[in-house]
Amino acid sequence: MGIAGGLVVALTVVYGLTLLPALLAVIGHGVDRLRLPWQRRTGGRRFWYATAVRVMRRPVLVLVPCLALLVALGTPFLQIRLASVGVDGLPPTNAARQGYDRLVSDFAAFGNTEIPLVAYFPTANPQAGAAAEAVAGLEDRLAGLPGVVRVTPPQFGAHLAQLTALSNLDASSDGVRNIVKAIRAIGPLTGGGQILVYGQTANDLDVIGFIIAHMAYALAFVLAVTFAVLLLMTGSVLLPLKAVVTNLLSISASFGAMVWIFQQGHLHRLLNFTPQSIDPTLPVIMFALVFGLSMDYEVLLISRIQERWQATNDNPRAVAEGLERSGRLITGAAAIMISVFLAFGLADVVIIKSIGIGIAIAIAVDATVVRALMVPAIMRLLGRANWWAPGLLRRMQHRASLAEATVSPAA
Repeated sequence: MGIAGGLVVALTVVYGLTLLPALLAVIGHGVDRLRLPWQRRTGGRRFWYATAVRVMRRPVLVLVPCLALLVALGTPFLQIRLASVGVDGLPPTNAARQGYDRLVSDFAAFGNTEIPLVAYFPTANPQAGAAAEAVAGLEDRLAGLPGVVRVTPPQFGAHLAQLTALSNLDASSDGVRNIVKAIRAIGPLTGGGQILVYGQTANDLDVIGFIIAHMAYALAFVLAVTFAVLLLMTGSVLLPLKAVVTNLLSISASFGAMVWIFQQGHLHRLLNFTPQSIDPTLPVIMFALVFGLSMDYEVLLISRIQERWQATNDNPRAVAEGLERSGRLITGAAAIMISVFLAFGLADVVIIKSIGIGIAIAIAVDATVVRALMVPAIMRLLGRANWWAPGLLRRMQHRASLAEATVSPAA
């Protein structure tokens, strides 16, 4: 998914720099020939100008409630529980789900959680000598673990014995995860054997552990690259920092809303799903998509504000006119994306439903609370400091600028 997404973005940039200019050159002024009549009105643009002016009159009174709202929306994320999606990922009305539920209802043992494992002996026969004794001892130890109700008889291969511990606890519960950890902690077996645990719960623990172990590096890379690109574009230190912080706030708000809806079960009747843990891959996918979309809106807005700052050297006016010129475009793009992702909410599979609704919430929050309210308020409070950078960084930015024009130095 990551490689495919990167290729799509790269090809879009190539087409935007080659094919699109060529098409516009061929079409010429005819590009506006079929323009809709109501598009000639400027009322929508003046709305965004007036919104920015009103926000900047009372920036603190706007910023504090917005921050409180985003923090409140993000708070449920602190209670997130990660686990891969099982049969509960299908709605209760699904035929396959109903068949499974009937089996569990009529045959209680069918609903037991399986914890499969193998005892692997690279140089020994697991049915003879010390290795056979080790397998028998392992079977007894498994049966004595808390939460294990039964252990299946071992199935033998040339160098391994396969066993399955059964528990009446849910696969994503702490009890089953503790069983997996306890089995892995048994250590090497007599005869040179090693224990390898697999299955849904073991997979969840490994995936979650991998994500946690590499999360800091991934975040640092994404944030550092984002900061560097915005620094080269704006010649400012504070604007990239502001962009990163506000983007993280909008993402955390969408994550919190996702936990509130899909894990804690609010709106489950309306959306027709069973409350359950969040799939471990979901936050990773959502972070990549939402951060990219949010930064896209940020670049569009800041570039227009920067143009007006260069022309007027007046920060409040630049912010108002920049929002005036980009507000309708941002909200239009956001409306399209929201409608697309909300359509995912009609899916039967809960992971698709949660991706769509989670991203739709993130885009709605970002395009309204963040871009229309928080950005003007923050930039009004920062004033001319928005465009400040140390002399060395400013000189570096001038040499390798990504901006459309040189930013006038703040007085």
